[in-house]
Amino acid sequence: MTRAFNFSAGPATLPESVLRQAQAEMLDWNGIGASIVEISHRSQDFIAVAAQAEADLRALVGIPDDYAVLFLSGGATTHQALLALNFAAPGQVVDYVVTGHWGKTAIKQAKPYCTVNIAADGEAGGFHDIPARDSWRLTPGAAYVHITANETIHGVEFRDTPDVGDVPLFADFSSSIASEPLDVSKYGVIYAGAQKNLGPVGVAVVIIRKDLFARSGQPRADIFDYRSHAERDSMLNTPPTWNWYLAGLVFKWMLAEGGVAEFARRNAVKSSLVYSAIDASGGFYRNDVAAAARSRMNIPFFLPDDTLTARFVAESKAAGLLALKGHKAVGGIRASLYNAMPVEGAQALVEFMRDFQQRNG
Repeated sequence: MTRAFNFSAGPATLPESVLRQAQAEMLDWNGIGASIVEISHRSQDFIAVAAQAEADLRALVGIPDDYAVLFLSGGATTHQALLALNFAAPGQVVDYVVTGHWGKTAIKQAKPYCTVNIAADGEAGGFHDIPARDSWRLTPGAAYVHITANETIHGVEFRDTPDVGDVPLFADFSSSIASEPLDVSKYGVIYAGAQKNLGPVGVAVVIIRKDLFARSGQPRADIFDYRSHAERDSMLNTPPTWNWYLAGLVFKWMLAEGGVAEFARRNAVKSSLVYSAIDASGGFYRNDVAAAARSRMNIPFFLPDDTLTARFVAESKAAGLLALKGHKAVGGIRASLYNAMPVEGAQALVEFMRDFQQRNG
């Protein structure tokens, strides 16, 4: 079997070796005579898997001891609501910096519980850049400042951690976590759906500075209380055990491959290859994002017309390059270059782009 290069924005490509290990262990995990999807999450066998996954993620990302790590169900959108419930008082002001579609979505989840101040918004410029830090209208005493570290649809990425003073910085890292070294200590909360850089869909990672648990937040059911989840090692209820296990295999694979420093190198190579092909195309391919804010993970680009775009999508799929159609919100083409995408995939895409332009330019 020949696997295609999968450029899906999420659920995204996973390492082949991880998939093969999961396949081999599916019927009989660790010699116990049953699948890991069949054993209790409260068994010592699974508790050991969960503990090792947390230890490996801490080592991979560099998570300090004064941060809790939660593995929970619900995608990033669920946790956008839970942030407000757990860490802001009713009606308290929270500051949001909007750099794309998912920043707008985060605001929608917080509005029922907080007074949202849009501190900066890149929409007037088409979400092609990050508003300059000195233009942000932050609220003294806000509960937190929220950013989307990488906008999966618009292809805009924070390349540096913004300084927001004494207010804790919360960040959605769903599409860029573990893609390069990260100073976790600069954030109050980091959250991420696993299905792009860390594993399969169905589990989210939430990294919380422990002093924030002292906040009362808002009235909420126990199942929506991060403190309760932390006290029970993410097993307040039945967790998504298969997804947690598979994410743990990805963590081990990443560590064995050289950790985030090595993936930062690979990701820089991959994104440089694709951006260089776009910039050298004489306008046949176009990326509108400001150079300093270009995402390494998600590269949207556009062809001269919709007919060429549709032809590009169809022919690339036939050539073994999957899921290159852009998001419906912006159209065009989008290449997602997450950690499990090999450099060879980016090279294959660039070769196809050049050939397509020669035939259609």
